[in-house]
Amino acid sequence: MQRNTFRTGMNPGSSNIITGNAKVVRSINRGMILNIIREMQPISRVNIARLTGLNKSTVSSIISKLLEEDLIVEQVSEGQSVGRSPLNLYLKLGKSYVGSLNIDSSVTRTAIADIDGSIKGTSSIDTDPKDPREFVRRCVNELRSLCQSLNIRHLEGLGVSIGGIVDSKNLVVNFAPNLGWDDFNIGDAIREAMPELKSISVGNDAKASALAELWFGSHEVDLSNFVFLSIGPGIGSGIVVQNRLLDGEYQASGEFGHMVIYEGGEPCTCGNNGCWEAYASDKATVNRYMKRQPGARSTSSFSIQDIVDLAKEDDPIAVEILKQTGYYLGLGISNIIKAIDPHVIIIGGRITQAWELVYPEIMTVVTKRAYFGRKKSIKILPTSLNVLPRLLGAATLAIQEIFNGYKITD
Repeated sequence: MQRNTFRTGMNPGSSNIITGNAKVVRSINRGMILNIIREMQPISRVNIARLTGLNKSTVSSIISKLLEEDLIVEQVSEGQSVGRSPLNLYLKLGKSYVGSLNIDSSVTRTAIADIDGSIKGTSSIDTDPKDPREFVRRCVNELRSLCQSLNIRHLEGLGVSIGGIVDSKNLVVNFAPNLGWDDFNIGDAIREAMPELKSISVGNDAKASALAELWFGSHEVDLSNFVFLSIGPGIGSGIVVQNRLLDGEYQASGEFGHMVIYEGGEPCTCGNNGCWEAYASDKATVNRYMKRQPGARSTSSFSIQDIVDLAKEDDPIAVEILKQTGYYLGLGISNIIKAIDPHVIIIGGRITQAWELVYPEIMTVVTKRAYFGRKKSIKILPTSLNVLPRLLGAATLAIQEIFNGYKITD
């Protein structure tokens, strides 16, 4: 599918040609061309030159190198009835694979993905974070087993997504409260267990989910400025501004789950009271349901999925509880709209399975509190990803390294 806008921060055009160190310039142009092929395939060399403003010889030289790297393939265009059939460029699939690792508080999922974001296989293990380095070794062993089952001998890189504050540059988990990790250098642990990896990328799970939506989402809307909300045991968010993911000075941007919506309200895991997460997360939804059903199972064996399933069977309490969650989601989203003014807000998580219940409640609150009389409203949509966003997000972190325009190449 071709798109008219570039979703990954590349800004082609003659006015954006960069001069300076030849290797750096070539690397940036390589990344730009590779991303254009990914987003607009099939596309010809002539059209790439037109879009980038680069001369044809430069484009051909970079294309030749990408063909040598086995990242792209050139094929004769079908359906040409007159004249010489043009050659079009595509990503080459089945050659460059990446590993994906999403570490959650209860379950850790692994996957293998191709460079187009397609997931080739998945597996999972119980999360046991007490000894972080030992647990990372278990994760790597699980990834190796998955590669073996898929007959994949080599991974180009590994992406890891984790709930918490993550220093992506130094591959350090600064703070992951649900795992009990504090200043854990997960990059070193992975290198020790899997030294053959070319690249390792680590990021916050909600930010990684936003990146996956930006790269591989199917919503036909402008995603140059949007917020991705990951609703799970907590609430995380990824903010995209002008096609780029916002990290913040201390890697902690988008911690909206801990903004206070009720002063002196419900206690939150962060130590404060009245946080948005204490009302709109899956955990909060389950807790509200359990209070209405004192004879029900313990919260450890009852999940948001159970409530969604009950609501689909018209259980009145489940329906009411989910509508309440929609109301609380609307309160937080109203504040985000006033703070960020995004074009779109995308929501991921199991709560989206009850979209017909929660969406009207969200919009009722947002319309009343966020728009200040404006005629146009911001789009609020469920994720378009058909794979767990934070798992695909981890893969996208690794895939992004392959497409990175600032990687110095020979």
